[in-house]
Amino acid sequence: MSTHSSRSVLGAHAPTTQRTGRTLPFSDERHLQAHQWLVDEAYILDSQAYDEWLDLLTDDIHYLMPVRVTTALGAGYDTSPGMAHFDENRYSLGRRVARFLTEHAWTEDPPSRLRHYVANVRTFATDDPDHVVVDSGVMLYRSRGDVREAAVLSAGREDLLRRTGDGWRLARRTILLDDSVVRSQNLAIFL
Repeated sequence: MSTHSSRSVLGAHAPTTQRTGRTLPFSDERHLQAHQWLVDEAYILDSQAYDEWLDLLTDDIHYLMPVRVTTALGAGYDTSPGMAHFDENRYSLGRRVARFLTEHAWTEDPPSRLRHYVANVRTFATDDPDHVVVDSGVMLYRSRGDVREAAVLSAGREDLLRRTGDGWRLARRTILLDDSVVRSQNLAIFL
C-alpha cells in the first residue's frame, strides 16, 4: 500500500517513511499506543467531531483512497492508476470539515449515524523512532434517514503515525476498499 502516495495527484509532499521488519509484539508500547489511537479516532469519527479529528492530523498529511478495480490474476495491480475517491491533503480535509458546518452540506443533513469498527491491528517499526506504520481493517456502518438501507463499507488501511510533542498524529493514510463498486449513496464521510 505504501507506494500509492507517490503515484497520486497530491502525494508528492507525502511522508515516505516505510515499515521495517516484522510486526511489533502486541505487548510493545508503540503497538498499544497506536491501537488506542485508532480506537479513540473511531469514536471521534463516530461522534462527527471533525474539528477534533483535524487536530489528530499532521500538516503534511496525505489521505488517499484509490479506486479499486478487478483484474486478472497476475495483472500486477488492483487499483486504477491516477484515480482515487479521496486524494487529499491538510487543506482539502479542512475545507471538507468546514463545509459540514454550512447549509450546503446537504449530503450530511440530516447527519449520518456512523459506527467505525477497527480490527486486525498490526504495527511496524520504521527507521525513524518517532514513526510507526499501522495496518488495520475498518468496517463502517452508516445509516442515514429512515427509508434507505444502511451502507456497510469494509476496507484495509495503512497508516503512518508520527509521535509529536502533543502525542501521536496521522501523517499518511491509504484506504483500500474491499469492493470495487461503492454501494453507498455518497462518500461524504471519513474512513
